[in-house]
Amino acid sequence: MKFAASTVFAVLPVLVAAHGADNLHARHLQGRQVPPAAAAVSSSSSAAAPPAGSAAAPPAGSPASAPPGSPPGGTTAAPGGTTAPLPSFTLLATNPTAAPLSVINSLQPSSATIPLPSTAVVGSTPTFLSNAPPLPNAALLNPANYPKLDVPPPIDSDEVQQWIKEVQDTGVEIPNLNPTNPGGCPNNTAAAADQTRCWWTCGGCTRSTDITQCPTALDWGLTYDDGPSFYTPNLLQFLDQNNLKSTFFVVGSRAISFPATLQEEYMGQHQIAVHTWSHPPLTTLSNEEIIAELGWTKKIIKDVTGVTPNMMRPPYGDIDDRVRAISLAMGLTPVMWTRISPLATFDTDDFDIHGGLTTVQQVLQNWENILGNVSTMSNGFIVLEHDLFEQTVEVATGYILPDALAHKPPFNIRPVVNCLNRDLADAYIETNNNATNPPAFSAAVSAGALTTTAAPAGQTGGSGGSSGSKSAGVSLHASSLLSLLGLLFGGALALHL
Repeated sequence: MKFAASTVFAVLPVLVAAHGADNLHARHLQGRQVPPAAAAVSSSSSAAAPPAGSAAAPPAGSPASAPPGSPPGGTTAAPGGTTAPLPSFTLLATNPTAAPLSVINSLQPSSATIPLPSTAVVGSTPTFLSNAPPLPNAALLNPANYPKLDVPPPIDSDEVQQWIKEVQDTGVEIPNLNPTNPGGCPNNTAAAADQTRCWWTCGGCTRSTDITQCPTALDWGLTYDDGPSFYTPNLLQFLDQNNLKSTFFVVGSRAISFPATLQEEYMGQHQIAVHTWSHPPLTTLSNEEIIAELGWTKKIIKDVTGVTPNMMRPPYGDIDDRVRAISLAMGLTPVMWTRISPLATFDTDDFDIHGGLTTVQQVLQNWENILGNVSTMSNGFIVLEHDLFEQTVEVATGYILPDALAHKPPFNIRPVVNCLNRDLADAYIETNNNATNPPAFSAAVSAGALTTTAAPAGQTGGSGGSSGSKSAGVSLHASSLLSLLGLLFGGALALHL
């Protein structure tokens, strides 16, 4: 359908409210992808800068030439008004119907969206999931029963108080860590230097309970964040046409705005996972606020699909041991994206096209850098992409995915749960096989990677904007990492300390 300009501008500010200026600034303080040749030394570099020189473009019309519309070479207006050379890249294949690169930018007018191919039948039972409940009637959802869109939920509701008690009842030791300040690493020098808190944002620290890659080489755990959105159906159409399945990390505020799209993702056998209610950097929140963000998103996904996800991705990758402990206590395994050094991650930076902070050419250069590093890895990988904006969907369906499908040797593109060699049913609490795939929290405790104690009655692990619980702190023990990996994913995950 085609939206009038007035309609689009009335709606889009709501969609992007979850990504405020402070959060975007923090996002840009994190590492980006670097060329393969620089990967070995990037950890000692002061910044993950774009490549100083790129491979020359092939002759026009060759199979690997960049697509028409905005070919490699020339110049473009860089953020800040300066003129910079366009990054050079080559693609094996593109979508013949792709939007020209010259129109994929922050100023492009909104184009027509694609209607959902079908509407899920209320009460139907998914045949692809054992023991799945019938599909709920999303038309009965009452937005008044949920928090306001794109703002942190209050912590004094009956629902949040119940979730706080459930976390308390697990006995998990939540680290006594102060919430971080907005603004990322430069505005949190002490926290960034504290390696014991394992803050992914500043340095890339991960624990055994974090999923960062796929165990098998050439496996790509395909993920999209921040939807559903107006243009998610466009992405779904391409995925369906090419028999591809993905993991969608869903923002709760989007789920209640686009319940039919969420149902279509679920019934299309894509994996649904949690991406918080309002997309804040989680380390900046109190314990109770983190619980509210995760709890409401779990709830709306279950209310729309009938099942509860058991994986989550922290917005901006912003996670430390306090956020990990709460996530695991709520039955959610953290899923990051592949990171090859403290300053280099498998992030296409597609999100920033919409805001004019990067160009589509740079995104495709980032993608080529990812491919170059993939060829040197003995394991599979996970890439950060988004389905929130028209630009992110167009670069995915027009360029990145067609290029990936033409790759030789071929990639095995599938949802994260499948790239971990698990069935799709293991992605949801109601259908998970607990005997072969122990729930995240119990697996961590059984392996000794997560410590619990008998929590005093009424202790919630901090209140309001407080720093956290008064317990000794979570222990993600290095000595228990391998046994945890075996419990969770049959020893398939790579070890990251």
